[in-house]
Amino acid sequence: MEVEYSNYILYVWCINILIHYINMISINNLEFSHNRKKDLFKDLNLKLEKGKIYGLLGKNGTGKSTLLRLVCGMLKPKTGTVLVDDKPSISRDVELLQRVYLQQEENYLSPISLSEYVSAYRDFYPKFDQEKLESSMQIFEVPMDSKLNEISFGQRKKFFLSFGMATNVDYLLLDEPTNSLDVPSRSQFRKVLTAGFHESQTIIISTHNIFDFGRLFDTVIILDDGQVVFNQDIEAIEQKLSFIKSNTIDDESVVLHKDTRYGDHLSIIPNSDDEPTSVDLEVLFKAVVNNSKAINSQFKN
Repeated sequence: MEVEYSNYILYVWCINILIHYINMISINNLEFSHNRKKDLFKDLNLKLEKGKIYGLLGKNGTGKSTLLRLVCGMLKPKTGTVLVDDKPSISRDVELLQRVYLQQEENYLSPISLSEYVSAYRDFYPKFDQEKLESSMQIFEVPMDSKLNEISFGQRKKFFLSFGMATNVDYLLLDEPTNSLDVPSRSQFRKVLTAGFHESQTIIISTHNIFDFGRLFDTVIILDDGQVVFNQDIEAIEQKLSFIKSNTIDDESVVLHKDTRYGDHLSIIPNSDDEPTSVDLEVLFKAVVNNSKAINSQFKN
């Protein structure tokens, strides 16, 4: 009996490991270009696990929005594969599309009310939660009887964000979700996102509004020159790097990056203490873009 039980435990362990590696987005040796002149991505590799909120950062034109469309299967790789739960995203079969939702910067606007839009599209998503939608819309203070083509860009964004959260899809992709939102609305967005996120879900947020997210990201991914040049969990960043506000540092040789913001002198140095430090995403982003080798060297051990 002990042998049989041990074999069962081993079987369950193997199944869990298999599920872990299948239930993810896997991008392998990706090459993609919008034209024949230059590749936007070349030999790009990336794996995104469930249960995390990823921050996808990069300068304008580095392909953040394009990468999200490749994950959704809206674009076809030149070479390589984009797999969602071990299925090619380009297949765009119904079962796959029901588990992925992309909130884009722009949406087609029908002259219908928000409630009519929900009635038309909610049944496509098997796990759609009407209560979650209504709760989000109350937080955003957008009336459901509004018409899509008559409300402001910011209000439309709030609606589509609320609808996306209510789909309860496994993979929620948000492209510049806080663009055109005022400061109070950005705070409301963070509240909606944290309240609606569940541990079996993966959320990827493409953004250049770094200040809006703070500690919201579990993992930071930075794209530059067609490659992933940085990919680390926030906890690892807190442990490995210190973000210092000071004009003078005792040992300048340890400084990994220097910057100035609003008259403040900011530096990144290796974290020599056991205590985690607060991460400044803007300074981190500049440091990685300017010298990714120096920053990544801190994560090799």
